[in-house]
Amino acid sequence: MLDNYLLEELATFAATGTLAETAAKLNVTQPTVTRGMQKLEDDLGVQLFIRQPNRITLTATGELAAKEAQQLITANHAAVERIRHFDQSQRSLRLAATIPGPLIFLNTLTEKLPTTVTLEHNLLPTAAPELILNNDYDLVFTTSPLKNPAITTQLIGVEKLAVALNRFMIQANQPTVSFDDLAGLSFVVASDIGIWRDIIQDRIPHAKFFYQEQRAALTEITKYSDFPYFTSNLGGTDGQLPVPASDDDNRVLRPISDTSAQQPIYAAYLRVNASRVRPILTTLKAHWPAE
Repeated sequence: MLDNYLLEELATFAATGTLAETAAKLNVTQPTVTRGMQKLEDDLGVQLFIRQPNRITLTATGELAAKEAQQLITANHAAVERIRHFDQSQRSLRLAATIPGPLIFLNTLTEKLPTTVTLEHNLLPTAAPELILNNDYDLVFTTSPLKNPAITTQLIGVEKLAVALNRFMIQANQPTVSFDDLAGLSFVVASDIGIWRDIIQDRIPHAKFFYQEQRAALTEITKYSDFPYFTSNLGGTDGQLPVPASDDDNRVLRPISDTSAQQPIYAAYLRVNASRVRPILTTLKAHWPAE
């Protein structure tokens, strides 16, 4: 069995081309690399290098060995990451979503979850089965099912987008509004709203969106201005925003009637993890806002 450090030396030499650069990159001495090269040839029983007075190069066999070494190193690193992810998954549940509503809603339900459940959240640009198959996440919320025989995907509910409008705006006199009704308006919006960002930009004509990365700044802007902002039945695109129609805000909440403003929320997880994610899904379903 080949020592990992020898594989590192060979792969690094193939990438750098010189013993000096290999030694510098691995933070070892050049004689150490030279001895390692010789040991690797002895262990394999083949010639890997062409040695000349002032130069050393790889033989054809050496080039093949270097490629195999890099593949082994990559596979080894991937295995270590999978093991670490699995170990972490035994102590906490790592959640991700392509739409923020489920994560925001879960934050309001923390006290209703078992004390053994520790949640780690992350918002993703897209969802892919590999994120679950590789144990990057234990539970992923997405707006479309993930298709893989090892993954269970179930519909949890629907997130419905709404907009908070100044009560004196013409649109505020309607029981619901469409994206077209909001054409030309300026909105203050949280930056990390997942797929909602593409939806509002694509569907609201000639609108301006002032995206805010800092939640505190977003809250202050909505408090001291009349800019409309978006929210949803799951607690909003930001749970810190003022409550429309309250004494602290001069806005009214209007549901958006377009089909694309109603997004189904699916929960995807490994079938073998069903018992571990069940407390999360049971709690979500029990408290999901009524249609």
